[in-house]
Amino acid sequence: MLGAFVNAFRTPDLRRKLLFVLFIIVLFRLGSSIPTPGVDYVKVQAGVDSVKNEGVYGLINLFSGGALLQLTIFALGIMPYITASIILQLLTVVIPRLETLKKEGQAGTTKITQYTRYLTLGLAILQSTGIVALARTGQIFQGSNVQGSLLVNDNVTTMLLMVITMTAGTAMIMWFGELITERGIGNGMSILIFTSIVATFPTALWGIKKTHGWDIFAIVLAIGLVIMAAVIFIEQAQRRIPVQYARRMVGRRMFGGTSTYIPLKVNQAGVIPVIFASSLLYLPALASQFNPTAPWSQWVATHFVNGDHPYYMLTYFLMIVFFTYFYVSITFNPTEVADNMKKYGGFVPGIRAGRPTEEYLAYVLSRITFPGALYLGLVALVPLIAFVLINANQNFPFGGTSLLIMVGVGLDTVKQIESQLQQRHYEGFLR
Repeated sequence: MLGAFVNAFRTPDLRRKLLFVLFIIVLFRLGSSIPTPGVDYVKVQAGVDSVKNEGVYGLINLFSGGALLQLTIFALGIMPYITASIILQLLTVVIPRLETLKKEGQAGTTKITQYTRYLTLGLAILQSTGIVALARTGQIFQGSNVQGSLLVNDNVTTMLLMVITMTAGTAMIMWFGELITERGIGNGMSILIFTSIVATFPTALWGIKKTHGWDIFAIVLAIGLVIMAAVIFIEQAQRRIPVQYARRMVGRRMFGGTSTYIPLKVNQAGVIPVIFASSLLYLPALASQFNPTAPWSQWVATHFVNGDHPYYMLTYFLMIVFFTYFYVSITFNPTEVADNMKKYGGFVPGIRAGRPTEEYLAYVLSRITFPGALYLGLVALVPLIAFVLINANQNFPFGGTSLLIMVGVGLDTVKQIESQLQQRHYEGFLR
């Protein structure tokens, strides 16, 4: 592996791409440390030091690398873009115009990407307005000793400036991600999420050690490594459906006669169901903050804010299973795959082309999605249950969502670097 790293940096164009990615990451982390104009920095730091990162904003704070609770210019992180992307993917099934654009190839994808950008900015305005309103009332640091407004000047101009700054920060993060995708290696948005999550590791590890001592620290570390190894194993698992292409004559040339396979991963949906379930569970908790004295708000705060209640865990698990099936159904279309195979003379050995192939693919996909959905739900819950039992911070980076994202992004990035090395006749990381 060390030799592969050396070969990667010895190759001029690959070295240039890696250094460019590192440069963007440095800028991203720098923006996550610069306070938003109009924020009382002393009060914010006192609130961050006294509050546990386990409240309603835990997920967004995790994806922003801790920038949310510090009210920096990149406080919203990549979360508005994630939400916008998920919404557009779901609307593609509902709105015929979006489905048509998706089938138009590169031009349609470019148009959908533009719609995603607009929706991201709209969501950023809404989220930044809510965060600034909570900062104005001092409710963003619940359970801390900091009281009162966190703004230097409690007026409309200051709040408007903060909303514009946070929205512009989201637009800049979106631009950073596209630059990495275009000029670097890997998916830019995924790498920025990966960076945000990894950035919380040193602080979280040291906090576990200081609070609970070396024994609990060692237990937490062991649990994290075991779960990480299991996640890597499942993420690499796939069901390969063999496909045989018949020989056919086109002009004077013979085509076909080759064998390949359709790889169906056990976790075909990736981390999207976990993120979407977490986002939906975040909404009622956020709404309860605006009227905390109402009976329904107190019920939500008791059962769905801290995440250690059985109602929260059961709802979280069932939503992950549901969204896994839902997302797989809209991303893998057995009818379309079967039609394409039939068009080019492909068939599954022992299965007739056409409708029988479609039914077979749907059957296999349904059978393999079930363990994948259970896997996602358990990975999201097991760390939560383990850390509740040892009374550790539930948003520790070894939690389900962060762990799935880190492993998935890490494996994809390593594979892309490996493919670049293999093009230059070098051995890759996984050799």
